Amino acid sequence: MDINELNERIKSESYFIDEMLQEMHKVVVGQGDMLERLLIGLFANGHILLEGVPGLAKTLAIKTLASVMDAKFQRIQFTPDLLPADLTEPDIQSKRRNFTIRKGPVFLNFILADEINRAPAKVQSALLEAMQERQVTIGDQTFKLEEPFLVLATQNPIEQEGTYPLPEAQVDRFMLKIKITYPTREEELVIMRQNLFQDSIELKKIVSKAQVLKGRQLLKEVYLDEKIERYILDLVFATRNPDSLSWINLKT
Repeated sequence: MDINELNERIKSESYFIDEMLQEMHKVVVGQGDMLERLLIGLFANGHILLEGVPGLAKTLAIKTLASVMDAKFQRIQFTPDLLPADLTEPDIQSKRRNFTIRKGPVFLNFILADEINRAPAKVQSALLEAMQERQVTIGDQTFKLEEPFLVLATQNPIEQEGTYPLPEAQVDRFMLKIKITYPTREEELVIMRQNLFQDSIELKKIVSKAQVLKGRQLLKEVYLDEKIERYILDLVFATRNPDSLSWINLKT
């Protein structure tokens, strides 16, 4: 397919991206880079770790993203007493000798792991299989997770008392780590005024799960020049063996 034709097709089929951003900005003031990166993670099928001090709309941004989608969402507050079974294993409820299985929260489309470093390493590791393989093994049974499946985690980089640093294997499962900064003075003024009618803002469902999955397939058709491919490889190998590729100017 001609590149110009492909670009026009991508532009016409990704119209809802701008609509999603506009809808999210009704609730989240500023933080445009964060919202764009959330959408990058969504359509690139990669989990996201948001890092920043409390009060910077990390949780609000994730909840807002879920609100503009027709998808199942669950917020999990990570605490020191959380157990791995609280994330993955289903609840078995009995009523008059009839057993009903209610699957755990990890079986939903969007998981907000709020303050993920508040829970012990074994709880954090309970998400490893789900994040990497998109499946959960319980006993001798393996359950496939419904797509799209996305883990969006938050953590506070300053307060370390009572926290558990994420193990390297866990960090490796996140495609993006987004550091959130304070809003500008003008944005703070808008936030103050918006708090008066925050509860009255209703968000529309802009995109369906089927559109997200179709968008992920469309990404694979984006033209990538060989020069870009080689530059990506240069960056990767520079992190593995910096001395052999010292000529690369990583700042540009």
